[in-house]
Order: sequence, then C-alpha cells, then structure tokens
Amino acid sequence: MPTVLVTGGGRGIGLEFVRQYAAAGWNVVATVRSAGDGDALRAFGDVRVEILDMRDFEALESFGERLRGEPLDLLIANAGITSPGEMRTAEEANRFLEVLAVNSVAPTVLASVVASNVNAARGKMIAITSQMGSIADNGSGGWLAYRASKAALNAAWKTLAVDMAREPISIAMLHPGWVKTDMGGGGAPLAPAESVTAMRRVIDGLGPGDKGLFLNHRGETLPW
Repeated sequence: MPTVLVTGGGRGIGLEFVRQYAAAGWNVVATVRSAGDGDALRAFGDVRVEILDMRDFEALESFGERLRGEPLDLLIANAGITSPGEMRTAEEANRFLEVLAVNSVAPTVLASVVASNVNAARGKMIAITSQMGSIADNGSGGWLAYRASKAALNAAWKTLAVDMAREPISIAMLHPGWVKTDMGGGGAPLAPAESVTAMRRVIDGLGPGDKGLFLNHRGETLPW
C-alpha cells in the first residue's frame, strides 16, 4: 500500500487530500499544528496524525528522524498561511517573516529531510503553491507577502529539482486554483473536492523525469 504525507491536513485542501487518499486505500500521514486540528481526520479511519508546527524548524528536522527508514511514495507540502497586504509597520514586517517561514522555508526543509524516504519509494514531491507566486503573471499587485512567499517557494523547489536531477523522483509545484476554503473565501469558484481530484490526476501523470514543474490544477504550465 502506498504512503502519502500531507502537511496542513486538518482543514481545507489538505483535509480533502487526506479524505481522498484515505478513501483510495493509501496509508496517510497527516500533519496538523495542534491536537484539536486533527479532530476532522477521525472520520477517515486509520489516518496517522502527527503534530507539527511548520514554524518550528527543529521540529521539522526531528520529524524527518521519526520517518527515517519509511518509504514515502508522495509528499504533499500543503500547509500555508495568508499575509498582510502592506509592509508599513514593524508588526507587518514580522508577519511577513512568519509567512516566509511557513510558506517557503518550512516546505523546503521538509522536502530535504524526507528526500531519502521519497527516493526509497521512487516517489513524488509536490508543493502546493499559487499562481500568485508568478512574477510574470503579477499584473494586479496586492498580497505582497503572500506573493513573495510563493515566489520564494517556487524558486527553492526549482533549485531542489535541479539538485536532485539524477534521483528517481518527481518534483512539481501545483496551483490548486481559487478554492472555497478559509483562505480562498466563499466566493471562490472551486470546491476543495474538485480541485484535489484534478490535482491528483496531475500527480498521477508525473514521471521521474518531471522535475521543477510549475503547473495549475489542470496540468497546464504556468509562467515563472
């Protein structure tokens, strides 16, 4: 039975990934920030819930140690937070750093510490990014820290893909679309189930030669 690790598995897109992979018979490891965040996962049966605060880099390192020797067929680095739209105060600047830590640094640290697990399974590493991280596509501005954090995530994972060019794994960054979640808001056109179903098709189609791709949920290439 294949194994998937989903970060931010307690809500939104992460929760839907957990639901769908559990229903498909996968072994699912889901990380949540606190014990209460894992309550919704109990409905999906035998899901392994791990407490992991993505702002705690030492915890990320030790989490990799806990998984040592366990083959990992799929990593979905999904956990993320929103951000201030402006950068005028010290408080907003500190929030910017937190957004970078959670959205950019943590997924990259995690990918690095579980790379051997993914290699053992000849698996796949997926970062849930955003089209808002595209510099070429930024014609509307706003969401300064969030955009910057996703651009940094894309750059970091592209570098991981180059560094792991000879490894038998797939690496891609996926934009889920505008999804009805706490982050996306009620006016978003996509339900989580629709977005995740589409992304799973894209993930299934990735092969070992697919590294450093920036795609939307339909599998279309996005501009950097």
